[in-house]
Amino acid sequence: MPTRLNPIQVESQVDKVVMPDNLKVGLMVAEQRKNCSSGGCTEEFYGLGFGQSPFHVPPTLSKALAESADKGHYSAAEGIVELREAISNFNKRHFKLDVDPSRVVIGPGTKDIINTLFGIIKGGVILPSPSWIGYRPQIHLLNKHFHTFFLKPENNYKIHPKEFEELVSKLSGDQHTLVLNNPHNPTGALYSKQELENLANVCREHNVLVLSDEIYALDTFDFSQFTSMGEIYPEGTFVTNGLSKDRSAGGYRLGSCILPTTSSEKLASDYKKVAATVYTNVSTPIQYAAIKAYEPNEEIDQYITITRNIHRIMGTFLSREWGSINGISTTKPQGAFYFFADFNNLKNSLIKKGVDTSNKLASSLLSCPFHIAVVTGDACMLEPDNFGARIAFVDYDGKSTFDDYINNTPKMPSDEIEFVKRNAPRMVRSTDSLRNWVEYIQSD
Repeated sequence: MPTRLNPIQVESQVDKVVMPDNLKVGLMVAEQRKNCSSGGCTEEFYGLGFGQSPFHVPPTLSKALAESADKGHYSAAEGIVELREAISNFNKRHFKLDVDPSRVVIGPGTKDIINTLFGIIKGGVILPSPSWIGYRPQIHLLNKHFHTFFLKPENNYKIHPKEFEELVSKLSGDQHTLVLNNPHNPTGALYSKQELENLANVCREHNVLVLSDEIYALDTFDFSQFTSMGEIYPEGTFVTNGLSKDRSAGGYRLGSCILPTTSSEKLASDYKKVAATVYTNVSTPIQYAAIKAYEPNEEIDQYITITRNIHRIMGTFLSREWGSINGISTTKPQGAFYFFADFNNLKNSLIKKGVDTSNKLASSLLSCPFHIAVVTGDACMLEPDNFGARIAFVDYDGKSTFDDYINNTPKMPSDEIEFVKRNAPRMVRSTDSLRNWVEYIQSD
């Protein structure tokens, strides 16, 4: 007779990991839709939680993928040479980074690259808050020590060098790694060149490495204002980037990392060793296709310019509309496709309505009949009593909006408002729903 097994045990660090925000919000919306349909509610939903580019993959890239489908062989763990050379040249053209291809490594998305770096770089990690949720769960799974650096609205949610120095000067250990996300998810804030130089000076003095997540770099609204930390602090910065945002190819799962100029042969070898152990290599057809995404290409350059302008138009409009509602303040995004909404002026009213933690804010906004899906609380690394939310302004049909921009390019601010109203009506109506929600929260 077979012996009954005991319940399967799971490592304790898994309990510290929360559901990724894209899946969490999706599950919440699905459950709310189910509840509403059974109750007869027909109010529409406003999808401002999932941060995915709404645009189509550039035809040049999708065509290149089809042409590379026969590349079924294994390839180098650090990435094929042709792609690393293309990425090196790409960084020189766009970001003024003179990078030898030997300093470029390829991974299955920047998330996996960041996880690998967390795993091999010695020392604690410094995580700004609010931030993208993906960093902290990886650190928990690795049982790695981290410190939270709380960003302040009066500093536009950017790292203030003096306050940062106060933190790092008190840390034990001879090496730490700061996670710098620029432009910033969830606020849309952008660091100036001078701000990066001031921050780099602190890092040099206290032996702090920087993991610079620049996945939204080319989505900086005024791209002339973007500076890579790899230019300012090349000896201590790991620069990660990929195809998911500015070329709308998140499903391709391809990212890259530029290793610091001071990287030893051992560090590069260790990265390759871990990559080969964990995933062997990034999909070979994807790598060959991605060469086209990084080579000089007029179609892709135009695509990036158009989508960047659309993000600017959408983000400027919606952040202004939400920020005009009494009790809510918003950041004005300078890049990416997010802004941050602060609900703390409504804190007393929220608590009276039973919304006594930041996590519950998301559920309240999603409740019937408001149906506003956003990311709050743990998903933004917020303290329980900090009522803030990340707003992703991508709830529209990207392809038709892209085509409309080409055929009816806005020339004036009034044209841009009409462009939003014509192409993103749900986002426009989300403001009315939010206003109704605020009235409900403030009612007796």
